[in-house]
Amino acid sequence: MKAARIHSFGPPEVVVVEDVPTPSPGPNEVLVRVMAAGVAPWDAIIREGKSKVSPQPPLTLGSDFSGVIGKVGPGVTGFTPGDEVYGVTNPQFCGAQAEFAVATSGMIARKPQSLNHLEAASAPVIAVTAWQMLFQYAEAIRGQTVMVVGAAGNVGAYAVRMALDAGINVVAIARPDDEDLLRSLGVKSIIDSSKSSFERDLPQVDAILDTVGGSTLQRCVAALRLGGKLVTSVSTQPLPAGAIFFYAEVTTARLQTLTTLFDAGRITARVGSILPLSEARQAQRMLAGAPHKPGKIVLQVGSS
Repeated sequence: MKAARIHSFGPPEVVVVEDVPTPSPGPNEVLVRVMAAGVAPWDAIIREGKSKVSPQPPLTLGSDFSGVIGKVGPGVTGFTPGDEVYGVTNPQFCGAQAEFAVATSGMIARKPQSLNHLEAASAPVIAVTAWQMLFQYAEAIRGQTVMVVGAAGNVGAYAVRMALDAGINVVAIARPDDEDLLRSLGVKSIIDSSKSSFERDLPQVDAILDTVGGSTLQRCVAALRLGGKLVTSVSTQPLPAGAIFFYAEVTTARLQTLTTLFDAGRITARVGSILPLSEARQAQRMLAGAPHKPGKIVLQVGSS
């Protein structure tokens, strides 16, 4: 089978698409015929050798995927060959950018019927991250107000939509050219982060959800009410006092929650540039700054 691999850490040029043996599922694993695989910033972190969880090369890149189960390993319940599923390969976040991938059964779920494979592959980690930020760590509830820093980004846009759907007010911190997107999501309060003194216009909020970090976050901290929660998915050092940093934990249960939201039309997937698996190196260049469409970069691997 074809797979997007690295044999050493380094820039996008270390990525090669080559033939490797098709893997076999072990206990509590499934073998998936991959139809589409997401490309994300953590893939670049792994490629550069900066990940704290990935194995040493050679390795196959990619975590998010959507596809069809081909085989199930010992101990797997709830899934059978032929099921269309989406999710994440494993806690090491690698192995998805290939024609076949082995996935931990507790990190996948049935694919939302309302999404095609490209859309489904774009969603797992970023949508789960947004859900955990908003509901698990910020513990936001109806009637409260949350500030989303980087509201037009992949995680931020999901957080915005989930918050508004749950009756939570949103203050979006974003750049002017993101206003149309945020208005389309239903945001009424948008603060221009490019203004030199934007922090003077910030209202008090019950929680801050940060997807940007750095000076932008530092300028927002004063808007947090006493006792409020500051949750960040960006490992910035030093973090503001009391900030909660976490790694997304993709589980079957959380994916099932997302599936319900997708199929009810309460959240929508946002796919950006689509490339074939053969152009996995170019996808990594896009992560490094090469031009690409807004939204999640996705590799089209199989065809149904």
